[in-house]
Formats: sequence, structure tokens, C-alpha cells
Amino acid sequence: MAVAIFDRLSYWYPAGEAPALADVRVELGGGLTLVMGDSGGGKSTFLRVLNALVPRFHGGRIAGSACVAGLPVPGTPTAELARRVGFVFQDPELQSVYTTVERDVAFGLENLGLARIEMVDRVDAALEAVGLRQLRTRTNATLSGGERQRAALAGALALRPLLLVLDEPTSQLDPDGARSIVDHCLELARTETAVVLAEHRLERLAPAASRILAVENARVHEKQPVLLANGIARRHPATGGKVVWRLQDVAAGPGRENVLEGVDLAGCAGQALALTGPNGGGKTTLLRVIAGLLRPRAGSVERRPGRVAYLPQNPAALLHLASVRAEVELTLRRSGSEEAAGPILARLGLTEVAGRYPRDLSTGERQRAALAAVLAGRPALALLDEPTRGTDVPARTALAGLVADLKESGAAVVIATHDERLIAAAADRVVRVGEGSAREEAAV
Repeated sequence: MAVAIFDRLSYWYPAGEAPALADVRVELGGGLTLVMGDSGGGKSTFLRVLNALVPRFHGGRIAGSACVAGLPVPGTPTAELARRVGFVFQDPELQSVYTTVERDVAFGLENLGLARIEMVDRVDAALEAVGLRQLRTRTNATLSGGERQRAALAGALALRPLLLVLDEPTSQLDPDGARSIVDHCLELARTETAVVLAEHRLERLAPAASRILAVENARVHEKQPVLLANGIARRHPATGGKVVWRLQDVAAGPGRENVLEGVDLAGCAGQALALTGPNGGGKTTLLRVIAGLLRPRAGSVERRPGRVAYLPQNPAALLHLASVRAEVELTLRRSGSEEAAGPILARLGLTEVAGRYPRDLSTGERQRAALAAVLAGRPALALLDEPTRGTDVPARTALAGLVADLKESGAAVVIATHDERLIAAAADRVVRVGEGSAREEAAV
């Protein structure tokens, strides 16, 4: 039995001349449906039809029809579809309502008017499924990006939906967390819950999917399983030059307790250092200490003079001007650079959207826009927190090239990432952050 039916569905965003979805004819049944495609091709728009956010929230025009869980879209209110469709967005920061994990996971259940004893049981089960039971009383502001992603998934699981829709659910997760989420999705797909999942990292999911759909240039079509490439090729590490930043006996944490203790670490000009380790282990804390955004509780931080470029996990926090080009040009002016914005926009595949408002872009496009905005103008130190979040293979390849250019210009680069392909392509050193420490691993 089909859980969703699209019949010649087309959709235009309010300001869009071309359709974001064009003549979609597809039925979604049980099992795991994997949705793939390049950033900006329409994957998120396709998913958002499934809970009526398109068009009820985003507006615009719709033609043709869609029916989800036996209910017509857009004739059914989003609140009604939410009882049947669990949805996890690309930006988990946008799904937080309450300040603590436990209350956030229970939010949807409260709206359904469930009895307290049943809510407690469902919240417990959902937190256990995503590995967050020990963090149930934590405030959301103290969670890492990966922990926020798992908390958002727990909120959807607690609803026990007929259809679970996940948009890039593993983009910020460490390998263990990603495996756990994928295994749980596969387990759900073997029951009465249909799972529709959009991802760029397909290695584990593609072989297990019941079917694969490709969303390309606004059109949706069946995709046959393909042999997946290994990604970006490994490179030879650089030795680096003068020390650009140094931490000595540093202790720090975002809340009342330290997540880092006694850290001694340094980075050199012309060298890229990758920070790996479990979600919540302290990678973001370490980046913020290096950047001067978080004062350590003990120890010292030294930085050579020069501009520091910092990309946070949530790129929307950086983007506030009217266009992508304006964001890049602002950085160039402030850095005193005579470079034009065009080259870095082209390098990151942003030329066609350079005149668009950044927050109207897809998550992958918005991530690339933030990278262009912070890396323009040749910074002396570049600090990148999960820079491949929501990006496709061409964008990751372009980023590896930009890192190489930064090193060539004498910049020091620090990247917090779970992306093994990016580490292989760009990192000269690897530091594992977790359990309070930062330990250098063997050369890449």
C-alpha cells in the first residue's frame, strides 16, 4: 500500500520563475526510500511536500496533486499530517522549542494530548534509540551539532509516525552515531513505518535501500543502485611553517563543566589540522578557544596577528545580507583585499545563485555561501566546523581545493569534521578530541 502518491505534481516558490519540482509522478511505499541528488536540485522541497510545509508554510504555486497517509496535500493542515509524518530537518537548530532535551522530545506528544505516563515511556524509548538517554536533562544550548541532530530525531521517533522523513540525518554525526541512526532506520523500515531519507553519504544506505530516487533539476526519477566511488583521493601531508596558534595546558567548556583539560596543541602556517572524535567530545569548544570566542578556564592561548575566518556549525548565523555576492564582498572589503567576488563564487558553484538571498537557498548551497563568505580575502587562520554539512561531492572537492590554496598562501587551517574523505584530501595532521583530551594521531 502506498503511503504517498504524487500525480503530475509541480511546485513554484513565491519568487521562483522555474519550478522547484516539475511533473513529479511517484508512489512511496514501505521500507526505506533513499533520496539522492546534488545540492539545490529539489530534494528538500520534495520531502517537505510530505508534511505539507510545501506549500502551506512556504507559499507559492502548486499544480497536480499529492496524497500522504491518505490525506490530500495541500488540503490537509500541517498539524494534522504531523500526527502521521515525523520529520527531521537538515538544520536541527530550527526544531528546538524548549530549552532541555527531554522537554523538546516530548513537545509533539504534548500537542497530541497523550497521558503523562505514555509520554514518559515514549520519550524514554526515543532517547534510548538515538543514544541520548544520559543527556535528557541537558539544555539544548550545550549540545554539539551531532547531539542536536539526534535529539531532533528522537522527537520524531517519539510520535511513532506512519512515515518518517529525514533530511540529511547523519551530516553531523560521528561514525558510531551515524551507524546507530542508519541501523535504527533500517529496523523501522522492516516494520510498519515507512522511511524516506535524503543523504549525500550513500555508502551504507544505498545497498540497504528498498528503492532509490534521484531528484535532479526539479524532476524525480527512479535510480538504479550504482557502484559508489571512494570519494576524494588521499594526498601527501605538508610539514608546515611557523607556528600560527598555540594552546598550552588549556581547560575549557561551553557550560559549567570542562570538556577539555590540559590541552597542549599548536598549528602551523601552510598546514591543515583535522579534529575528529565523538559528538560532544569538545571539537567545537576547541575551535572556539582557538578563535578567541571562548575564554579558557585555565591555560593560555596565543595567535599570530592576522584575520581569523570562523565557520560555525550553523552557517545561517553568518548570513544576513541581501545576496550571496554581498556577503562575499563585505568580507573582501573588511579584509582590505582587492580580489573580486567572482572567482570564489565560481569555485564553490555559486555563480547562478550569487544574487539570491542566502537564507532562501538549500542547506548545501547555504553552507557553500558561508564558506565563500568566510574564506574570501585570504585569512591567516581558517577554522571550519563541519564544513561539508549538507554538501555534495563536487562541493567537497571544491572545498579541498580551497584548503590547498589557503595553505599555499601561508594560512593555518583547522577543520572539525567526521568526513573521512575530506580528511584524506585536505588534512596534514589529525587530532582526536574526546574524553577531555586532544591527542595527535598518526600522520595521514
